[in-house]
Amino acid sequence: MTATALPGMVPPRPIPLKDRSSIVFVEKGQLDVRDGAFVVVDKTGIRTHLPVGGLACIMLEPGARISHAAVTLAARAGTLLVWVGEAGVRLYSAGQPGGARSDKLLWQARMALDEAARLKIVRRMFELRFGEPAPERRSIDQLRGIEGVRVRKLYELLAKQHGVSWQRRNYDPTAWDVSDLPNRCLSAATSCLYGLTEAAVLAAGYAPAVGFLHTGKPLSFVYDIADIYKFDTVVPVAFRIAGKAQKAFAADPVGEVRRECRDVFRRTRFLEKVIPDIEQLLSAGELPRPEPPPDAVGPAFEDPEASGDDGHRG
Repeated sequence: MTATALPGMVPPRPIPLKDRSSIVFVEKGQLDVRDGAFVVVDKTGIRTHLPVGGLACIMLEPGARISHAAVTLAARAGTLLVWVGEAGVRLYSAGQPGGARSDKLLWQARMALDEAARLKIVRRMFELRFGEPAPERRSIDQLRGIEGVRVRKLYELLAKQHGVSWQRRNYDPTAWDVSDLPNRCLSAATSCLYGLTEAAVLAAGYAPAVGFLHTGKPLSFVYDIADIYKFDTVVPVAFRIAGKAQKAFAADPVGEVRRECRDVFRRTRFLEKVIPDIEQLLSAGELPRPEPPPDAVGPAFEDPEASGDDGHRG
């Protein structure tokens, strides 16, 4: 994909998320656009091409630098850039390629502010996550408590299954080295899932901060969606690799976790199903999409139909 279209050629359009590869981590390199290509240049000047338009998310680790041209091309391609810390587990900032659909943002906000609709959506989350209907006549707080108990038991079961010495989920983002190996593996695994889920939420045209079960965080809705898939994708990977590393020396268990997560995203077809699942989840709120006010000014001209997702601007 080139940074700008040649004269007479149609400008590049974003590839739908379901047709992309999942996630790439970049460390200690300069990201730039050279000869129309998105590349990583190492300290010796060697270029490595990254197919930016075919990626859902690029995680920039310490030592990565990026040019204005590269950021511009990633935005046009609808590829999320996420600046992360050591091992990808601290989130510092993220580019925002989505946000092109105000109707979806308003619909999401309407349901988050309506208590009845919000409860219906939380109940649907419970059903998607655990494969059974949520208990009747329970408040959101009560459902959160039931969920917490089940999650702790799932952690204990996976730890026992893979021979992991496990106390509890304990992670301090300001003290990475203090956490034990299983918690570091879990943090690396969930960071991959959160980055990819944020890319999906933005591509679908929704706001990452407007959550239903989680609230008050920049990624509240991302956590809502990611939790649905967590135990079917990345958490078993983290425990399996932590178990192997505790039995025998492993040079880079966290790196192995990230590579395995990339593979499990492909095997489970995560990118193909996440946006339809988001739409199905929000439909459980049973509120109509808001109509534009009658006195609102419409667009001066219609944009051409894009090949990307609803949230992409291209």
